[in-house]
Amino acid sequence: MNDVLVILTPGFPAGEGDSACLPPQQVFVRALNKVFPRLKVVILAIEYPHREDEYEWFGNTVYSLDGWTHGKLKKLATLVRVWRLLRRLRTEQRVVGVLSWWCGPCALAGNFFSRWLGLPHFTWILGQDARAGNRWVRWIRPDAARLVAMSGFLAEEFQRNYGVRPGHVVANGIDPSMFGCFSGRRDIDLLGVGNLTKLKRYDVFVSVVDKVSRRLQDVRGVVIGKGEEGEGLQRMAGELGCRVDLIGERAHGEVLGYMQRSRVLLHTSAYEGFGTVMIEALYAGAHVISFVDTVGVPVKNWHVVGSEEEMVEVAVRLLADPSTVYEPVRPFLMEDSARAMMELYEYV
Repeated sequence: MNDVLVILTPGFPAGEGDSACLPPQQVFVRALNKVFPRLKVVILAIEYPHREDEYEWFGNTVYSLDGWTHGKLKKLATLVRVWRLLRRLRTEQRVVGVLSWWCGPCALAGNFFSRWLGLPHFTWILGQDARAGNRWVRWIRPDAARLVAMSGFLAEEFQRNYGVRPGHVVANGIDPSMFGCFSGRRDIDLLGVGNLTKLKRYDVFVSVVDKVSRRLQDVRGVVIGKGEEGEGLQRMAGELGCRVDLIGERAHGEVLGYMQRSRVLLHTSAYEGFGTVMIEALYAGAHVISFVDTVGVPVKNWHVVGSEEEMVEVAVRLLADPSTVYEPVRPFLMEDSARAMMELYEYV
């Protein structure tokens, strides 16, 4: 009989080659596999991939239910299927617990079914679910002892909006083995990585590149990601006359390679649950400039600023100074995150 951790999530990669789908969550599952080789991970993905299927992902079983973007009857059928899968797993395996990603429909289902089946259940708050307006929270009525925030920032945000402070914090981390050999070439001055949405404010990125370019010569900005804002951002860069290359979505390993070629990562979002791209960029040797301090303690080469003007000033200082040191900084490891999470289930 296997030890099993069940993960409930809105989505999961459609296959082993789908590295652009939830990279941090992929790294977390792989870290669980590495640290706890006797633990089998079973993932129930209620929305994506958009197919009903059972498949293997690096030795982990994934059930894609494709049931949350359809009508009410389909959603109800999906919940029934989640219940049946959990009940079957509990009968056939030794289920050590259930982990829900995001405080949303998965957490509601996980909370309800885990109580019914007598299984320990935790909800990992990962970002937007901590903001005001999350209608699921009032239905879930979460217990602080069963809430895990990805950062102290998210714990404070959730408490401010819902009056409940998560009892645990488990940070995201990196897997150093995913980074390739460094070529020594840093030909990208300013890098942006993320979905091209209004929330991420890449118009600020283009504006910063433009202002830095007016003070320094041959400044190159690169943005990795896709989204509805892409065309407008390209037009904005053209009108300003600054060099910003929008190169679209890239595989996770390729993104890490771009980070190793970059001098500074600009994170222009005004809200961020944790910002895995920031700690990845730090380990790739780049400096990071952001508006949000998600960690709460100083981290080497991570510069938190309060305005666009300050972001420009810090970027100019770093790029213009020949003594700026670009070195790997490793504040968080995903293996430590995996251990911390499983300690909550008393699984060691």
